[in-house]
Amino acid sequence: MNAPARIYLDHAATSWPKSELVLAAMDQFARECGAAAGRGSYRSSMLAEQVVSTTRRTIARRIDAPSSECISFHANGTAALNAAIFGLVRPGDHVVASAAEHNSVLRPLHHLSQTQGVRLSIVPTDVCGQVNAEQMISAIEPQTRLVCLTHASNVTGMVQPVEEVGHWLREHPALFLCDAAQTFGLVPVSVKQAAIDLLAAPGHKSSGGPLGTAFLFAAPTVHDQMVPWMYGGTGSQSESLEMPHAMPGMLEAGNLNVPALAGWLAALEAWQGDEIERRLQHARKLSHRLHAGLASHRQLQVYGSAGDIPIASVTFTDLSPPDLAAILDAEFEIETRSGKHCAALIHRFLGTETEGTLRISAGHTTSEDEIDAVLAALQAILSSVS
Repeated sequence: MNAPARIYLDHAATSWPKSELVLAAMDQFARECGAAAGRGSYRSSMLAEQVVSTTRRTIARRIDAPSSECISFHANGTAALNAAIFGLVRPGDHVVASAAEHNSVLRPLHHLSQTQGVRLSIVPTDVCGQVNAEQMISAIEPQTRLVCLTHASNVTGMVQPVEEVGHWLREHPALFLCDAAQTFGLVPVSVKQAAIDLLAAPGHKSSGGPLGTAFLFAAPTVHDQMVPWMYGGTGSQSESLEMPHAMPGMLEAGNLNVPALAGWLAALEAWQGDEIERRLQHARKLSHRLHAGLASHRQLQVYGSAGDIPIASVTFTDLSPPDLAAILDAEFEIETRSGKHCAALIHRFLGTETEGTLRISAGHTTSEDEIDAVLAALQAILSSVS
């Protein structure tokens, strides 16, 4: 039985469909190897470790990291960000974060502010979800421990001034944490050029890997400052009750999801050379087509603007975002997301606090015809209720 036709436009949540190369790599590893990495000296365990180490080196090269030892793997982007925040922020510290941050950053920081006396300064966005670099910098104090700025908003797709803030922080002792969930695999970033101390990203979004994958980059200068946020077996120093003190083992308690890492590696190997620029140009084309089409519907309020990330959020006076998403799904088989998108604070500045937005997000597998289809569907819906 064939699956019903569907137009998937929720790539900001996770990319779909996954490449056949990704699925084949996962299947092959599970069927032909299946061993745990770092848990034995026999052949299949060594093959599993090779998958892990190759993926680690590949990611390090993509972000211009000085060493693959700076890359730790985690179950998802949230876990990677938590490892950075709980690993470095101490009681009484001051932290600066933007209102564009995902709850993966905001909730840990809020918890620390409530339980550890951490002082938290939130920098606003404008009505498009853009953070002003000067405002971000002005919120930094001499005692600031950590500055958090997402590379791009998951609500509006606006790319934030990461390099400008990072360059300023070169002369400040505060550490710089960047959430690259929406950009890794699409918009190249150099942690060296942008002076980023900590960079986290999941593997299942723009880079095309499966769920259950993520990395955290931690610069060598912060390794001695970090403490583990989770404890357990690492496959090394098993005689000790203490976690390893060296990266990346100190942050990798428990078995890694090697089948998923095998799939992610296949996705990363496909994203190289001319493919890097091709994907970025395709994303820009989709973004401009989407925003231009939405702007032609005067009944819609559009948040964000065309750029590198093919995301747009909208609201419509006569229908709530959940109702609009439900109609698109039920009547047109177009899958979008409605609500607050796990971003607690940005909606205060967008003016969408009540019900959030309808988010349309494309990916590198999205066609221009699919963008046209959602624009036509919205036109039909707007015409029927106006």
